Amino acid sequence: MTRDALRRLLHAVVFLGLAPCLSSCDSSRSPSTDAVAPAAQAAEAAPARRTNPYEGTLTAVQWPGERHLANVRQLTFGGENAEAYWSADGRKLIFQSTRPPYRCDQIFVVDVESPGEPRLVSTGKGRTTCAYFFPGGERILYASTHVGGRECPPPPDMSQGYTWALYSDYDIFSARSDGSDLRRLTVAPGYDAEATISRDGKRIVFTSVRDGDLELYSMNADGGDVRRLTRTPGYDGGAFFSDDGEWIVYRASRPDSPKAVEAFKSLLDRSLVRPSRLEIHVMRSDGSGDRQVTNNGVASFAPYFFPGSHERLLYVSNLADPNGRDFDIFAVDVDGTDLERITYNPTFDGFPMFSPDGKRIAFCSNRHNGKPNETNVFVADWVP
Repeated sequence: MTRDALRRLLHAVVFLGLAPCLSSCDSSRSPSTDAVAPAAQAAEAAPARRTNPYEGTLTAVQWPGERHLANVRQLTFGGENAEAYWSADGRKLIFQSTRPPYRCDQIFVVDVESPGEPRLVSTGKGRTTCAYFFPGGERILYASTHVGGRECPPPPDMSQGYTWALYSDYDIFSARSDGSDLRRLTVAPGYDAEATISRDGKRIVFTSVRDGDLELYSMNADGGDVRRLTRTPGYDGGAFFSDDGEWIVYRASRPDSPKAVEAFKSLLDRSLVRPSRLEIHVMRSDGSGDRQVTNNGVASFAPYFFPGSHERLLYVSNLADPNGRDFDIFAVDVDGTDLERITYNPTFDGFPMFSPDGKRIAFCSNRHNGKPNETNVFVADWVP
């Protein structure tokens, strides 16, 4: 999911009271009692929480119950900042942000130990999303619409209800870490975005509509040798490799009836998508062995493997909130067992990523925000 889709979702959640999902086909639907129960059991020792977000009230930086987090630090202050991902040396984070003078997301880099003012590394034109460092640190990866025009693309048509726009001008680019030497890696018509790269720097996984559906693909670091990985109707995206590159974790929204498939294809023909729900999946890096991890019928996204593991992962969900408004970070085994809640802030927590050495975690949150709906980048020590 692109950052602008998250921003629109959070605004809808706070101001319209919609059941959020990063995927909602029925805005009046809340998670079922059965879906909420496992998270409630995982958090039974945690303090009671209010489901209404404390937006813009400078709430705590760290909340009771967050036993896996220590020394939580805020790196950005103001604006809409999200999807902050580590460099291989653990010294920098790359993220997307809407901040003056830019009217929609651009890509920035911030130093972890001495943050200062984030540095722009994208072109400043069009809209960008989903940035990532190459393993060596000399280059970065992100998607941008700037080839199609320097202005921000228009918002999606909401006459069909809440939808995400699949901007056809999105293509994937690499650049030096300062933004220079920009190279276009995808040229296929339609949406190409949501790209990350394996730790050995050999393969990129990304989402594309090039074959008429929203599927996952992999390609070489230079854009060659494109291979399709998924083949089920629906949306597949937000993928990450395991440390050894053997497995991929991702989010998926699959229509489950002929009528739902028809509705999905109708929207896709207009470069729109309205997923019914998002569940977490894992598969081998060649697309084989696909299996579903979560089955809660709510919004589950932003998965990331534990360091050195194929068996456990972090992800984000509104699973624990009966009203569907509060997103938290969870941990779960890939067989769906041993669910554990990681964050307890009563607003948004998301986009977790372990540092390369596994000792820290970066995430984005609406905790301690100066204005409603501001999302900032945080770093914490990880306590096993």
